[in-house]
This record gives sequence, C-alpha cells and structure tokens, in this order.
Amino acid sequence: MIESPEARSREINLEHSWKSRLSCEFDLEYMKELRVFLVQQKKLGKKIYPPGDQIFNALNSTPFDMTKVVVLGQDPYHGFGQAHGLSFSVSRGTRIPPSLQNIFKELEMDLGFSPPEHGSLDPWASQGVLLLNSVLTVEHGKAGSHQGRGWEKFTDRIIELLNQEKHGIAFLLWGAYAQKKGEFINKDKHLVLQSAHPSPFSAHKGFLGGKYFSKTNEYLVNLGKDPINWQIS
Repeated sequence: MIESPEARSREINLEHSWKSRLSCEFDLEYMKELRVFLVQQKKLGKKIYPPGDQIFNALNSTPFDMTKVVVLGQDPYHGFGQAHGLSFSVSRGTRIPPSLQNIFKELEMDLGFSPPEHGSLDPWASQGVLLLNSVLTVEHGKAGSHQGRGWEKFTDRIIELLNQEKHGIAFLLWGAYAQKKGEFINKDKHLVLQSAHPSPFSAHKGFLGGKYFSKTNEYLVNLGKDPINWQIS
C-alpha cells in the first residue's frame, strides 16, 4: 500500500506551528533520501546523536510564533550524552563544552550574570530563542559526518520562513559557517549580529566582548517585545 503524504506528515513529531509550514518538506526527494540514510546508519549499528525523539528539539522547544532570536550552530556535539537537539547546549549533568564556556564568559562580561553549573540552554529556548543547528544529526565521534546529506536544505528552509514571514528577529551568527548560511537574511527587517565563533580557537579573535545579549535585548525592547532573561540558574 502506498503511504499518503498526509500519513507521513502525521508521523512527524513537530510542534504544530512548524509542522504546518514544514510538513511538505518531508515529501521532497532530499528528505526521503535523508530518511533512508539515517535508517541505514542505524541498521549498521552506528550511534547517532541526538536521540531520535530529540532531533527536532529546537523546533519543538521554540514554536515559530514565539521565535524572537535565532542562535545558529553547525552540527550536534558528537560525544555520548551531549547533544539534545539545541545548538551549543548540552544535557544537564554533562560537562560544559569549551565553546559554551566562552558563551557563558561573554554573558558574564556583557550582563554580569554568573555562569551556571550546567550547560542546558532550555531556559533560553522556552523564551523564544531558537537554538538551531544547520545539521540535525551526527555519528558518534565523527564531527560533521552527516553534513551534505540534506539537513542543510531543511534548515535553510527554516531560516527562509522566519526571514520572510516574521519581522524583528535577532539572528546571532557566530563564525564563518553561520554567517554564510545567513547571507540571505534581510537586514532591513531583522537584526544580524556577526562575530567570530566562540570556540577556544577563535573566541579571542572577535567573539568575546561583542555584547550580543544586551544588544539583542535592546533591539527587542525597542520593538515593543519582551527581552530575554539570559540568566540560567
């Protein structure tokens, strides 16, 4: 029996405001091929991160209608227990990665907030900060292993929808990869803050001292929107 697009759409665990805009993507050839690839990898015994029910965590945590800020990452952490579907974030109880340590360092420099003892950015996501990776899955121990498989097209579509349908989003593009991916964002409609990546290799070359958090809140307030409470407890 041939499965209908509607049936396939019902299988996708996506928050409704995103699902209404993205369900048709899953019927395109690139997403069908991506699904086949992921199924094959699992059959081969490969460990894929994040867990299947967390692949779309960024979208499920931050509905389209709530999105006020986008923090664009590259691909998930590839160590055990790290990735949980939010860019730069790690699950509670997991050691805080160096890039996230630098993000917290900048947060302290900018707003005086003490770094939290964990690396979960769920409190940001629940306030409208879309923590989106360009690629949503990765193989254990192999950084970038799922690049070029189709996720980039899918996440380009997410950014395109936000760019077109919304007004006044703050896009935080840290590093050359994120900046290239966000080249088409309309800077007349949105705030685009660009800098070096927060990794230890580049944080001191333009990331630290950028005041992204205070600049974002100033922008939101000027538009009559509630600022983000960046403090994580």
